[in-house]
Amino acid sequence: MGIQVPAWAQEECHCFVKGQILDQENKSPIPGATVYIKELQKGTITDNNGNYRFTDLCQGNYTLVCRIVGYKEVARLFALEHTSEQDVLLSEESIHLHDVNVTTQRTEVLNSQAISQLQGQALDQTRGQSLGEALKGLSGLTTLQTGSSIAKPVIHGMHSNRVLILNNGIRQEGQQWGSEHAPEIDPFVANRLTVIKGAAGVRYGSDAIGGVILVEPAPLPTTPGIHGALNLAGFSNGRQGVASLQTEGVFKALPQLSWRVQGTLKRGGNIRTPRYYLDNTGIAEQNFSASAAYRMGRLRTELYYSLFATNIGIFSGSHIGSLTDLQTVLENGEPLIKSGFSYAINRPNQDIRHDLLKWKTSWQPQNGGEWNLTLARQYDDRGEFDLHRPRNDSLASLNRPELRFRLTTFTSDLVYEHKPINGKWRGSLGLSGLYQFNIMNGRPLIPNFRLYNAGLFWIEKYRHNQWEFEMGLRYDYRHMQVFRYVSQQLTEPVFQFGNVSGTLGTTYTINERWTARFNAGTSWRAPNVSELFSDGVHHGAAAYEKGDQRLQPEMAYNLNISAEFTGKRVQAELGVFANTIRDYIYLKPQTAPILTIRGAFPAFQYTQTDALYAGFDATVNANLFAKLSGTTKLTLLYVQDLQQRQPLVMIPPNRWENSLRYDFGKTGLLQDTYVGIGNLWVAQQKRVPANSDFAPPPPAYALWNLTAGCSVPVTEQHKIEASLSVNNLFNTVYRDYLNRFRYYSDDMGRNIALRLKYAF
Repeated sequence: MGIQVPAWAQEECHCFVKGQILDQENKSPIPGATVYIKELQKGTITDNNGNYRFTDLCQGNYTLVCRIVGYKEVARLFALEHTSEQDVLLSEESIHLHDVNVTTQRTEVLNSQAISQLQGQALDQTRGQSLGEALKGLSGLTTLQTGSSIAKPVIHGMHSNRVLILNNGIRQEGQQWGSEHAPEIDPFVANRLTVIKGAAGVRYGSDAIGGVILVEPAPLPTTPGIHGALNLAGFSNGRQGVASLQTEGVFKALPQLSWRVQGTLKRGGNIRTPRYYLDNTGIAEQNFSASAAYRMGRLRTELYYSLFATNIGIFSGSHIGSLTDLQTVLENGEPLIKSGFSYAINRPNQDIRHDLLKWKTSWQPQNGGEWNLTLARQYDDRGEFDLHRPRNDSLASLNRPELRFRLTTFTSDLVYEHKPINGKWRGSLGLSGLYQFNIMNGRPLIPNFRLYNAGLFWIEKYRHNQWEFEMGLRYDYRHMQVFRYVSQQLTEPVFQFGNVSGTLGTTYTINERWTARFNAGTSWRAPNVSELFSDGVHHGAAAYEKGDQRLQPEMAYNLNISAEFTGKRVQAELGVFANTIRDYIYLKPQTAPILTIRGAFPAFQYTQTDALYAGFDATVNANLFAKLSGTTKLTLLYVQDLQQRQPLVMIPPNRWENSLRYDFGKTGLLQDTYVGIGNLWVAQQKRVPANSDFAPPPPAYALWNLTAGCSVPVTEQHKIEASLSVNNLFNTVYRDYLNRFRYYSDDMGRNIALRLKYAF
């Protein structure tokens, strides 16, 4: 058996071959497959995305062999002249071993888009935190906070209705327009969190101007047996405890049926700053989810249900009775209300329940391709309780919320993925629909409305040698009817919006170490009902908000360029972005607070301008010595009001995070032992319009943290994973510019967290 080698092959060879190993039926990547070149006896293992790569090869003819237990072995001949891309489809064996569980997970993102992922040990170290807090460590991300209990993700300075969140493939629909309306999602349902940075409206619909967050559960098991995991977490600040249990399996009597059940309990009390407690900042949370899937030949159907229920206390010091007291707090920076520790959740508070029911069916016809139909219903019930009960005793005894929003959403998605054409073209065509209605009770803030949305998209990908090209187009139409009383007369204005989103991207693999990505995209967002019609006190945000019916849809033009380097000791990812948004809508602080019958509050007005978001992200991981590694993350952001030629308010300041980690490995009975130290430096946001806010941006701050962890074997197959972390190690007094309650109090002080995980 010989290799055809040209005469100059004695010189150093620089050819390489790469590709992806996929399941033939569902085109999902297969991690852990063995791939080797027969003539060279050179092998490798596919990564979590099913990718493999061989470098430093000479020109010639080779045989590529791929195998993994549970699939038929495939051998393929190919000729290598410079570079070659060999994707391999594996089909399942008719005989399955009971002790092998092959599962796959695919993220539907364009390869040219900038993405960050949180999974494995990095995700485990965030267990017990909210979704926003869990993502905070990724470059380019931070949080918009309302006190220390409520946080929502911010991608490159954008949040709320400009960032879509997909919970198990379903577009999360809740009352997310408020800064204190955190996503109603339990992060314990996910084994991977994926963040798409930049416009992603083609695949996921309008509103994805800032990016998309994918909350992705692990694939359901396919082999008989029952297993699961118990997670426990305790936090010193707030004396908070969290417990989450997940169990899944396949019954031997019915191997086609897979199932999973998961539940989480969380309870915490008043948060403490370095100098005082924050009164009424406790939290109580109960979450549940269950899923089942049935496989029958080329047909697979899945049913999923989740319940998220939480009661969140709102810092009572943010509700102030007079303009004089409010001015005193703004000038002195000290809350008027201070207390000790308590688990009690009193007024003001939020009581929230979110239900999600999803049904998905996949069918793979014999001629190739795949059809996916997904139907879902969501119900979001949010009650907001003011600081004071009604003066009427009979009404006070009922303890009803002063504001109650009930949002019901039905979504449907039909997607067809055509079979690969000539091994180079892959693509999908999709149709989506949404019907939504909101019922509001209580004092006026936003009106009731009914909304219809329809979208159609087409995406194609083309691979050739070191290049991969991607292109997509989408059209969305939105119809919204509002029901509101004006001078005691019911009015029903109708708003209709429609526009096109597009994307064009390319990925160039320079060599085995360098990869460059380019993506240009457009996306748009229609003004939501709160931006159009808000008119009153929003107690959760402790603000008076005023909408504007004349607002026009936003149109964004996004550009992302990034490069990845993967070396033996250094891995780096660098990216620059620019996002121009025409008719940008934002909440502008007014010149003075406003006094209402419910107290004094900062006043804000929704307004429009043209804006530029531009910045730079960098992440570098380096193995400094045999067991010592370091990570540095830098995020720079520049935002400008193009019409007024001045900065915008509430833009995240620049951040720089550094950490060192030492891995001891096995020490006695302990395994995977490590310790680490980190520092986060956040600059002062000096780019703000003069006299544009009720308080100046807080000064820069630096926070230190410590981490340590290990695993303890229980049996040969099972172990307990433990980690200890200390955030704000030196109990630093600081205020974050993106905390809406920075007007009233300091941010959280030292917090010690202990996490335990037992997988069985």
